[in-house]
Amino acid sequence: MDTLIVIAGVYPDLASAETDYDAVKELHSEAGLMDAYDAAVIHRRDDGKVKITKKHETPTRVGGVLGGGAGLATGLVVALFPFAAIGGGLLAATAGGGAILGAVAGHASAGMSRDDLKELGESLDKGEAGLVVVGVMDMEARIEESMRHSDKLEKKHLEADNEAIERDAKDAVGQ
Repeated sequence: MDTLIVIAGVYPDLASAETDYDAVKELHSEAGLMDAYDAAVIHRRDDGKVKITKKHETPTRVGGVLGGGAGLATGLVVALFPFAAIGGGLLAATAGGGAILGAVAGHASAGMSRDDLKELGESLDKGEAGLVVVGVMDMEARIEESMRHSDKLEKKHLEADNEAIERDAKDAVGQ
């Protein structure tokens, strides 16, 4: 099991969240750690629905391995907002994609306490936009610094077993 840090930022607008997303991406690029984080920018539309506007998935985790494009940050967003959309369509656009997403969301939510999940969801509900970053523990302070445009940051720990996530996603696709 890996212990990862989840940092969720609440933003007054989408542009601020996307600016910090780019800063987090640059931080990991400069540190040579592009495989060490997942991130998802969410936007609450006028109709109240949540849309993922940008995401980065660690290619060595299940999303990259199985081609589902669903990492732990996206999994957390789906656990918190089950009907989230990505781009122009629903996240689970295909049966295989839905199975992978379900497996990742299940592991993401199981890796945190119910109270932590509830706090993250309530916090993200307060902004027009949000940024969810799942990273390695030793990058916590630097990720937090990169999210300077947020109105509020919420930090939680996430226990993840990447091998179990990959195995469950493969099993789900095979059924």
